Amino acid sequence: MGFVIGIIVGAVSGWLAGQIMNTQFSMLGNIGVGVIGGFVGSLLLSVIGIHGSGVIGNIIVSVIGACVFIAIVRAVKK
Repeated sequence: MGFVIGIIVGAVSGWLAGQIMNTQFSMLGNIGVGVIGGFVGSLLLSVIGIHGSGVIGNIIVSVIGACVFIAIVRAVKK
């Protein structure tokens, strides 16, 4: 069940990050960006002592991480 919730959180997070960063992704792209964003967000926010708890907290952490990930990819592409 945790895997399914992780996929749903990744999809929602990727979609929200795409909306914030004005980028369109496919469903698989949203899941990928959201999952990577979860890792990036967890690493970045754990450094300053913030941890997401619950589904909403995980989505917030993933969205922050996904936005950072998208910004890094854009910077590298230029």
